[in-house]
Amino acid sequence: MTHRWSAHELTDLVLDEGSFESWDRPVDVSGLDPAYRAELAAAAEKAGTDESVLTGRGLVHGRPVAVVVNEFRFLAGSIGRAAATRITEAVRRATAEGLPVLATTASGGTRMQEGTPAFLHMVEISRALMAHRAAGLPYLAYLRHPTTGGVFASWGSLAHVTVAEPGSLIGFLGPKVYEALEGRPFPAGVQTAENLADHGVIDAVVAPEDLPALVDRALAVLVDPPTRPALPRRAPAAAPPPDAWTSVERTRRRDRAGVRELLRYGASDTVRLRGTDEGERDAAVIVALTRLDGQPCVLVGQDRARQSPTTPMGPAALREARRGMRLAEELRLPLVTVIDTPGAELSQKAEEGAIAGEIARCIATMTTMTVPTLSVLLGQGCGGGALALLPARVVVATEHSWLSPLPPEGASVIVHGDVSHAPELARAQRVRAADLQAAGTVQHVVAEADGDTPEALAVAVAAECSRVLASLTTLATAPEALGA
Repeated sequence: MTHRWSAHELTDLVLDEGSFESWDRPVDVSGLDPAYRAELAAAAEKAGTDESVLTGRGLVHGRPVAVVVNEFRFLAGSIGRAAATRITEAVRRATAEGLPVLATTASGGTRMQEGTPAFLHMVEISRALMAHRAAGLPYLAYLRHPTTGGVFASWGSLAHVTVAEPGSLIGFLGPKVYEALEGRPFPAGVQTAENLADHGVIDAVVAPEDLPALVDRALAVLVDPPTRPALPRRAPAAAPPPDAWTSVERTRRRDRAGVRELLRYGASDTVRLRGTDEGERDAAVIVALTRLDGQPCVLVGQDRARQSPTTPMGPAALREARRGMRLAEELRLPLVTVIDTPGAELSQKAEEGAIAGEIARCIATMTTMTVPTLSVLLGQGCGGGALALLPARVVVATEHSWLSPLPPEGASVIVHGDVSHAPELARAQRVRAADLQAAGTVQHVVAEADGDTPEALAVAVAAECSRVLASLTTLATAPEALGA
């Protein structure tokens, strides 16, 4: 660690200059043991704060937010009853005022000098945060060095978006305590921000200097209203629909636009969320907060570039997808799913990881969501892995995209005993976007040109999506939709 940022430095870094307004009341130490009072006084002098937590309100690029900031210099950032009460009251006030909460931790956990009564306050902090989330309000957390114990096991692990300081120690039990209790050192490299990001426990590792930009992007999606769609919309295709096998071959080309191109060329203010936040990560699915041509949404997309015979889309990828669905529902943002997969993983590991159950749960979640939902059939739509992200209120498809229960080669083997009949099976099974539109499964088809670049197709898809999202959002907020 090159520099340990203080609470005041962090508020100055992230908040608009001069915008911080403290919510903290003086701490009453009159009833405490004299020795503990002396310890608190020494800690206050060392830290330049009256407790291990500062709370208040400020602005991020003009947007009002509530902040909760740990100060490690005050008794190792430990949380006693006074600090816990500050956090709880700040979160409840933020909920009442409709403000996002930005929290940053740096703590050894519960304050041992106060024992069990302080330990139990972690429950009240968690209760307040879950009420905040239930109100549809964002909670963002930045974990600093070190974040351990009850802090990591409560308010450090309950955010919608969680990032951490590079090289920071983050863990349930501090390594020194572990070694003292177990008689051996904790394995090196486990309790680090980088390792937890690799395992899908946190979303990313972010340097403090980059934190203001990240918070700004996240709030642009979570707080700022939609803007008028600006990208050019394509006219419907004039030519007859393409041959099914031609489309299958075209969507398998390496240079075809995928979800990454859609985000790169058709979106802004994107914040990637990596992993399930429960210890799994699969790069086959991308989850992001983003704005598609000005429309804020949670995007869940199958990344064809990360799927191969050796790295197929497994159960963890679908659990990541469900995390995105839950976030959209809780944050009351539209959900956009992007389908582009050669199929879900077929293996012993996938079966034991509940691949079929995860497909079922994705379908069940999407069919019961109350926020606007939009599915984009971008390329390959093969099997249950594709169906898992399909059942949205509106489905947009590119002209060459397709959907089938198996790869055409697999269907050919079942029907004819070999793969040579794949082209005719693709035609017979009515897999084309045009067929799906005729059947009512697809509502909008984005025309494709022979000379399409990945950028051009991505822009065209984003333009169509933004107009659909704008209409769905208007419908969802219309008086009749609200029961007025």
